[in-house]
Amino acid sequence: MCGICGIYSFSLPFSSPPEKELRAMNQSLHHRGPDDEGYYLDDQVALAMKRLSIIDLKTGHQPLSNETQTVWVIFNGEIYNYREIRNSLIKKGHNFQTRSDTEVLVHLYEEMGVDFVEALNGMFALALWDKARKLFLLVRDRLGIKPLHYAFHKRHLYFASEIKAILQSDFPREIDINALHQYFAFEYIPAPRTIFKNLFKLLPGHRLVAHNEEWKIEKYWDISNEKKSFSLSDQSKIIPALQANLQESVRKRLVSDVPLGVFLSGGIDSSSVTALMTQIVPEPIKTFSIGFAEESFNELQYARLVAEKYKTDHHEFIVHSEQVKELVPQLIKFLDEPLADASIIPTFIISRLARQFVTVALAGDGGDELFAGYDTYKAYKIAKYFRRLPSLIRNKIIKNIVSILPASPKRLSFEFKAKKFISGIDYPPEVANYIWWGAYHPEIRKNLFSPALIPEENPYSPIYFHLSHCPAKDELTCITYLDLKLYLQDDLLVKMDRMSMANSLEIRVPFLDHEVVEFAHQIPSSLKLKGLTTKYILKKAMEPYLPHEILSRRKIGFDIPLGVWIKNELKDFVQEILSPEALQKHGFFNQKFIAQILNEHFEGKHNHRQLLWPLIIFQFWYNFYLD
Repeated sequence: MCGICGIYSFSLPFSSPPEKELRAMNQSLHHRGPDDEGYYLDDQVALAMKRLSIIDLKTGHQPLSNETQTVWVIFNGEIYNYREIRNSLIKKGHNFQTRSDTEVLVHLYEEMGVDFVEALNGMFALALWDKARKLFLLVRDRLGIKPLHYAFHKRHLYFASEIKAILQSDFPREIDINALHQYFAFEYIPAPRTIFKNLFKLLPGHRLVAHNEEWKIEKYWDISNEKKSFSLSDQSKIIPALQANLQESVRKRLVSDVPLGVFLSGGIDSSSVTALMTQIVPEPIKTFSIGFAEESFNELQYARLVAEKYKTDHHEFIVHSEQVKELVPQLIKFLDEPLADASIIPTFIISRLARQFVTVALAGDGGDELFAGYDTYKAYKIAKYFRRLPSLIRNKIIKNIVSILPASPKRLSFEFKAKKFISGIDYPPEVANYIWWGAYHPEIRKNLFSPALIPEENPYSPIYFHLSHCPAKDELTCITYLDLKLYLQDDLLVKMDRMSMANSLEIRVPFLDHEVVEFAHQIPSSLKLKGLTTKYILKKAMEPYLPHEILSRRKIGFDIPLGVWIKNELKDFVQEILSPEALQKHGFFNQKFIAQILNEHFEGKHNHRQLLWPLIIFQFWYNFYLD
């Protein structure tokens, strides 16, 4: 695991050697790899890396080349099938100088050309320079587990694991207004945009190919319908196959020369990873959990249940409101762009806790998207029947009753769910799903922004872009596909990468092995959401491994009691960051509207936590990067 960055010149040679600029870029990524660093410069390419040593601790230095020094690579991630590939390449006459997975990339490229990436199983972001052919590649893994950003500036292509490295150049820091509107619609900024104009994320499953003065972006992977789907009658076949797929995925992710652990929330996904890992590892594994004093947010009892069943070496930490004040200003510098997922705070804390004991941790991300685990999928099914009700009942009776429900500070209260459900019910299912997820309903966004701040495109355009590529005809499958492409890749994986790497900790995600993803896509959606039972087939597969209390519990998710904290302990903190003076610095927002929602929240009339938190994060981000 590491951070990578560099520069490719479209005009040969560099007008002046970019060594100083490259070192500044690399130093900004030090937290991603404190164990080692390396550089390569020639007249057209500058490569740099910061390394966190996981495999081949002594000889895995980068940048790394072939024997003739004509092919160079820098790489962030892990290749789980590198040993099999290495053995195959040795049989074909390739010579290896190290045991690292990085060297496999060089020789595999020599063997297969730009298609070499299709043979890889793992998480990765890499840059490869073929000096002989004058061919430059940027490649990002299939699911977007590892980040990769790029920008064109002054006839140069800049790239880096994190945006901050590109900003070490004189690249202009101009806000993309379309991205700003997307942020308040989704609570994150969908790829390929970033908050900065003309600075982009490379889409997962894509590669950028540059040759002399030309460049193009190609898709090399997506979920497809090439494999035959299972039928409903195949449940008895699916369960053992799913168990075997997950077991193998966990086994692959245990390859390491350093200690490993597991993030254990007590949910089905992380509990499944823990259970499967204990089937492979003979000694007690280390597990890590986060809790809260507020009962409706605390899942520790479930994590302890799994930890006790499998006799893990278990570690816990209780999060308090004071840590929000302390951490939010610090965490912004690791995010680089606004991300309104409040679980960045417990994710940072659990990463910090885990790093005291291990260098690598496994996590359960991806299970909800693959096996229909979110309440929004239940809402989708309920909405189909709700829309059949007479309009008088829908619009006059039910909507009016929901509108007067009193505000509740409890997590996922009936009041919160009911109002969210009604807010999206009149939209197409794919858009309703993101209104249920997102912070700002389209009508509310009209009140948020200053009149002049009009986007050029529909903020929901990423939904339609990905929907056009959905390989299924089934509506629910396409909605889970959208969540895989949007919420998972641009929120959950970004949060996990930045917060873990801020602590120099590597996270591995067994559910996101691309073979597991492809297998899950073959399973009928009615075996994922059966009636209103989410993750039905995954629960059946994990029955031999997990306690009934874990399998039957309702989903909570990784969140913090922000609504209560903003109203009480964090009130002064919030009033300062959202004061008229603070908002006036950029003039993006309607100050009267923000004052209104603040007052309503403080007075207990409404729980506006989901409206206020994106504003708080944006203000801290703006102060750090642009003020």
